[in-house]
Amino acid sequence: MTAPPRPSASRTPAAPRGTTTVADRAVRRVAQRAATETPIPGGVRADGGSAAVRGANARVGVTVALPYPGGLDASALAVQRHVTARTAELTGLAVRPVSVRVRALERQTPDRPPDRPEWGPEEPGGPPGAPCASSPVTLAEPGPHPAGRRARRPWSPRRLPVALGALAVAAACAVLLYDVVAVHAAGRAPATWRVRLVAWLTAHGPDGGTVTGLAAAATVVLGLGMVVLALTPGRRASLPMAPPDAHTYADLPRGAVAVLLRDSVAVLPGVTRVRVRVGRRRVRVGAELAFGDRRGAVAAVTRAAEDALAGCGLARPPRLRVRLRSGPGVTAGGGVPE
Repeated sequence: MTAPPRPSASRTPAAPRGTTTVADRAVRRVAQRAATETPIPGGVRADGGSAAVRGANARVGVTVALPYPGGLDASALAVQRHVTARTAELTGLAVRPVSVRVRALERQTPDRPPDRPEWGPEEPGGPPGAPCASSPVTLAEPGPHPAGRRARRPWSPRRLPVALGALAVAAACAVLLYDVVAVHAAGRAPATWRVRLVAWLTAHGPDGGTVTGLAAAATVVLGLGMVVLALTPGRRASLPMAPPDAHTYADLPRGAVAVLLRDSVAVLPGVTRVRVRVGRRRVRVGAELAFGDRRGAVAAVTRAAEDALAGCGLARPPRLRVRLRSGPGVTAGGGVPE
């Protein structure tokens, strides 16, 4: 008697055999590699990234260095669209619009070829393993700010630990308040732990000058500081960029803005020793004029700085202030004051 054939494992449906889980680290590396594949002139360098996978959904962020000169908002939008589509294609997950952070700008040299992707899907009908050319991405021109939508300031990722600490403090205060209300409203005796705590604080208060009292006072001040940090955005070193659509968010470090302004002013004839300080609301550009006409130099420096600042695509461009020192070989040019 012949035994019936055993069912093959390949005939078993996929669901009973198990599930496939894509790790956060794998999605992050895929997103970083996809960022370097973005077909924009000069190429993109990925400096970091983050990913969080929840079931079939994923939230991804990448930190990149973009080529300079170039449209920053248009390049960031191209990176965001390419990474979102490429990560969803390779991982099979539903990827939300990727958050792009521009950390640095890289000046391109003529002898540097644009970065080429080293891997990709196979060409239909081509040899196995042959990567296909990336589909072209059209760089969108920076358009007007969407009506009724303001670019939000970048928030520091410290909100979660501070929120947990504030929640713990709020829970302790709620327990203390419950005991006080029970004593005054229901006529109950105060809890033993509260009596002991009040007695200990009376004997070891901050006015006593003891180490324990000072440590307790410092803990209270630290807690208040953590609550303030939880309610403020932080990341004051970044400036929000104007979003071209409702699904794009990008910010630019103030150091990168300073580099743009300094390079734009330093190439002017006769201008030396350029110093730029970029704040959240004001930009100060200081330079020294070695030779030439002062009035024309002031106008040229102001125009170059304004053009560079407008090219950054900031949501709220800071106010510009230009100061030009005159060297010994500089003419008054109409008597423009210092």
